[in-house]
Amino acid sequence: MRLTREQQQIEGEVEAVLAARFPEVELVDVELCGGRQGTVTLYIYRPSGVDHALCAAVTHALDALRDRYALEVSSPGLDRPLRRPAHFAAAVGRHVAVKTAAPHDGRSNFRGRLAAADARGIVLELEQQRRAALPYEGIASAHVIYSFDVDGGHHE
Repeated sequence: MRLTREQQQIEGEVEAVLAARFPEVELVDVELCGGRQGTVTLYIYRPSGVDHALCAAVTHALDALRDRYALEVSSPGLDRPLRRPAHFAAAVGRHVAVKTAAPHDGRSNFRGRLAAADARGIVLELEQQRRAALPYEGIASAHVIYSFDVDGGHHE
């Protein structure tokens, strides 16, 4: 969940543009491949949905970024990444997959229902009535596990 300095700089630049031009759009994640002159992939979310027209509009609004990188703008998809405490808080009650940077209780991969999320970390309900409390700084990656049966064909 830690961003490089370059990713943080890109995130700040993108969030400023989104706040000014697309206040209903949230930046969910930034991926950087290849460093300078590489590819930046932005994952955006809007409550009413992300479509091709929105991705194109956001891409065109980020001319300065497009001058430095190949830029891709996309929806986070059904298995939405969780990176910030607010993302985790919004996903409480959902099933998630979490990978930790270092083993926690002998394992690094967790799947379970997100029972709680606060400013420090999360609590997962695991199999056999077990729970795992994970601090944010130990989480390498996390995402919602979309289930058609549970989510009813709809996603948030």
